[in-house]
Amino acid sequence: MVLYTSPFPNGFLSALHSFSWGLIFPCYWLGDRLVASFVPTTYEKRQRGDDPCYFHALCVIITTPIYLALLVVSLPFALIGFVLWSPLQSARRPYIYSRLQDKSQINGSTLLTEWKASSNGKSFCFSTANVCLLPDSLARFNNVFNTQARAKEIGRRIRNGASRPQIKIYIDSPTNTSISAASFSSLVSPQGGDSNNRAVNAGIKRTTSMEYKGDNSGSNNSEDNKEAKAGGEANEGEDGNTCIVRIGGEDNGHISDPEADGQVNNNRGAPDRSPEAEAESLKGQTPNHKQKEGDSGSLDSYTASRESLVKVRAGDGPVDQSTVNSKLLYKASLMKKTSVRKKRNTDEPFDHEISAFFPANLDFLCLQEVFDKRAAEKLKEQLHHYFEYILYDVGVYSCHGHCTFKFVNSGLLFASRYPVMDAAYHCYPNGKGTDSLSSKGALFLKVQVGSTPQDQRIVGYISCTHLQALAGDTTVRCEQLDLLQDWLADFRKSTSSSSTANPEELVAFDVLCGDLNFDNCSSDDKLEQQHSLFTRYKDPCRIGPGEDKPWAIGTLLDPEGLYDEEVCTPDNLQKTVESEDGRKGFLVFPTSKSHASSQKGRKGARKGNGRRIDYMLYTEEGLYLEWKVEVEEFSFITQLAGLTDHLPVAMRLMVSMGEEDP
Repeated sequence: MVLYTSPFPNGFLSALHSFSWGLIFPCYWLGDRLVASFVPTTYEKRQRGDDPCYFHALCVIITTPIYLALLVVSLPFALIGFVLWSPLQSARRPYIYSRLQDKSQINGSTLLTEWKASSNGKSFCFSTANVCLLPDSLARFNNVFNTQARAKEIGRRIRNGASRPQIKIYIDSPTNTSISAASFSSLVSPQGGDSNNRAVNAGIKRTTSMEYKGDNSGSNNSEDNKEAKAGGEANEGEDGNTCIVRIGGEDNGHISDPEADGQVNNNRGAPDRSPEAEAESLKGQTPNHKQKEGDSGSLDSYTASRESLVKVRAGDGPVDQSTVNSKLLYKASLMKKTSVRKKRNTDEPFDHEISAFFPANLDFLCLQEVFDKRAAEKLKEQLHHYFEYILYDVGVYSCHGHCTFKFVNSGLLFASRYPVMDAAYHCYPNGKGTDSLSSKGALFLKVQVGSTPQDQRIVGYISCTHLQALAGDTTVRCEQLDLLQDWLADFRKSTSSSSTANPEELVAFDVLCGDLNFDNCSSDDKLEQQHSLFTRYKDPCRIGPGEDKPWAIGTLLDPEGLYDEEVCTPDNLQKTVESEDGRKGFLVFPTSKSHASSQKGRKGARKGNGRRIDYMLYTEEGLYLEWKVEVEEFSFITQLAGLTDHLPVAMRLMVSMGEEDP
């Protein structure tokens, strides 16, 4: 299948489309600014609190006639442009495929060779987020603003979070081959001043995250990483962007604190800062996109997180080879805390956390509500610093193939570190209300993630969707889920080049994610909760219809509180949603027929952990029979605090050889 790198099949149609949109855009922009001036966000209201009450009114009185006059002047040109623009949409392709052209940053082909080198399997990390990049006037109804600046900042935070190093902890104790979440947190963040808890063995220090700056070039093979890899212990098959921590067993598992011993090893050369200095640098920042170098959600800032990055220095003595066979490899993202990493269900086979950062080494990203085309371009530019392959501007416009007019696209965007082989988009034909004005649908992708020694392609399938949003449209969403399953089956059948007798491709995973606009606990969503989709796909957060696992939290934030101090930064939001009281105050909770969905005042008794409407699902059906797929880690992410009203979620899958029957 050919991937479309331009929205139109030839240059003439592209030029005609650009000309027609150039006639429409002034009218569109003026109308957007006019409406936006009458829809202030809570942040803007607070900023105006210290100003004379008549100042804003005076600005509106002056600017409104100007906007109206210019709008009237631009309207005839917009009508001419619309007459040209609308018919062109019948020839428009359903998406734009963008591949990074800077060869110095391309690493997709390198990733494909990792599968051959790995004999124990490979992990893949997926993330999904609703980023609310609507035209500014519409975004304000969700209490967010300045869409263009937010798009750039969202992309910067995602790539910085994904490009940070990943910790691997080795335990050298012959008697204790495990490390609990609590012990890990206590190692990197010792409580109190008890010097007995600061033994001298491995040389691990607790630092602020200012000591790691996000790789703004987007390359994971920086000179620093190369030097560190050359100077450190070689580990076959390990990522060069990985920190190695070794915990010896001779000192009862105690770890030294180089800060206490005067042994500070700053690999990045960033100056040490006291907590007081960090807190001072946060003052005066806006909780949204206007945060600059002090942005607490970015790794290229000095105050990126209250969580620690662990730096490693070489041990003083040689490694005892007799303990090598007893080492346990423990993978963990940077910045884990006791309250975050602790498993509430001891029977849970995978780690779960609330993280202030996107997972390290993120492989696939699915975004929803990237409706604004200019914002999509800015977001794409930022994401290309990390992701080599991106599909954006997904959807259809005008009346092409649909009974209702589509003013905006589907809002879907997909980014990948691995090559995209095939892609297909389908629009839901049954949208109602305001949702019928957008081409909400599903994007299906086939990616190549490796090859076998016999040169068989190893592929994976990823589906991204956004369902009907309006409350009470249960039947509509169920119909869309039915269509989603049918389309996915057709896509897999049409893109498969293998037969059972002669498999040319081996399927490693099949993941479905997106904003489904229903939760698993609301009594009003029972029909969706019992849909057949959940018999084929597994939800790591779900016990059964109407019941989530105790550690699962809601992903929909209360828009009214987005700029409150408790949730306006990634650190504060993380701390808030870790507590039950915090979740009750700032998350939207499941609705029922006897309770209104409004949360004004955010008071009253609420059960559960909030509405979880952003899903990450996977299936074991249709995969290569000899492989086993397991969830390795599941995360709720707060790095986009102040930029959207949703919490992103992430899941890491391990694909390995299945255990043979005895």
